[in-house]
Amino acid sequence: MPFGKYKGTLLCDLPVYYLEWLHNKGFPPGKLGMTLSTVFEIKTNGVTGLLMQVKQYVQQQKSDR
Repeated sequence: MPFGKYKGTLLCDLPVYYLEWLHNKGFPPGKLGMTLSTVFEIKTNGVTGLLMQVKQYVQQQKSDR
């Protein structure tokens, strides 16, 4: 997250209540807003396991380098 209370936090690690607050306030324009909206939909629809799998895959790829 590039700004605010959770600056420096991975978007997939943002708490749902914060994503709900952003959703009600309005996501920022552009790529960041689209990504935050996607993370919000994933987390509120109960498919957070998908985010965890992607996160694990990326971490594994980094450690294999």
